[in-house]
Amino acid sequence: MAKKKDTTEGRIVAVEEALSKTEQFIEKNQKILTIIVGVIIVAILIFFGYKRFVLIPKEKAAHTAMFTAQYYFDKDSLDLALFGDGESYGFIDIVDDYGSTKSGNLAKYYTGICYLNKGDYEEAITYLKKFGSDDEIVSGMALGAIGDAYMQLGDYDEAVGYYLDAADKKENEFISPPFLLKAGWTYEILEKWEKALKTYERIKKEYPKAREARDIDKYIAKAKANLNEL
Repeated sequence: MAKKKDTTEGRIVAVEEALSKTEQFIEKNQKILTIIVGVIIVAILIFFGYKRFVLIPKEKAAHTAMFTAQYYFDKDSLDLALFGDGESYGFIDIVDDYGSTKSGNLAKYYTGICYLNKGDYEEAITYLKKFGSDDEIVSGMALGAIGDAYMQLGDYDEAVGYYLDAADKKENEFISPPFLLKAGWTYEILEKWEKALKTYERIKKEYPKAREARDIDKYIAKAKANLNEL
C-alpha cells in the first residue's frame, strides 16, 4: 500500500515539475510566442480576406465571361471564341485575367481545343498542357486532344503515349476505346505491329460492346498478317 502511495506521489511531483517547466518556458519566451500567435492570426485573416474579397469575385467574373466565349465556341466561331468580339472576353482573355480560377482553368482547355481545330497544333499543346482537372473524363479528353495535336505534327511517339494516357485516365466505354483505337492506328504508322495487335485485342477483350469493337477483328487480322510477314 505504501509503495502504491509513493508511486502516486512521485507521479504528482513529476506532473508538477513538468507544469512548472512549461510555465517557465512560457514566461521566458512570452514575447516570441506572442509574435508567433500574432503571425498565425494575421495569416488566417489574410487568407479569408483574400478568398472573400479577391478570389470569389474573380471566380464570379470569370464564370460570367465564359458564357459568351462558350456561345461562340458552340457556333464554331473559333476566332470570336478565342479573342472575343470587342465587348466580351474570349477564352484567351479569361486565361490571362482569371487563369487561377476554375473558369480560367477550363478556358485553357477550350483555348487548346480551339487552336487544335484551327490547325495551330503547337499552341493547342501549350494550352492543353496548362489545363488540369479532377474530372477524369475531361482530363482524359484533354490528353487525347494533345495526342491528336502531336499526331498532326508527325510526332507519333508522343501521340501514342498521350492516347494511351487518355485511355487509362478513366477506363470506361466513352473515352477508352476510341483512344485505344487511335493508339493502335499510330502503332501501325510506326510499324510496331505487336503493340498494335495488343492494343486492338485489349479493345475486343475489355470493351466488346463499344462501337470501336465492331470492326476490331479486321484490325486484329491486319496486325497479325503484318507480324507474320516480319
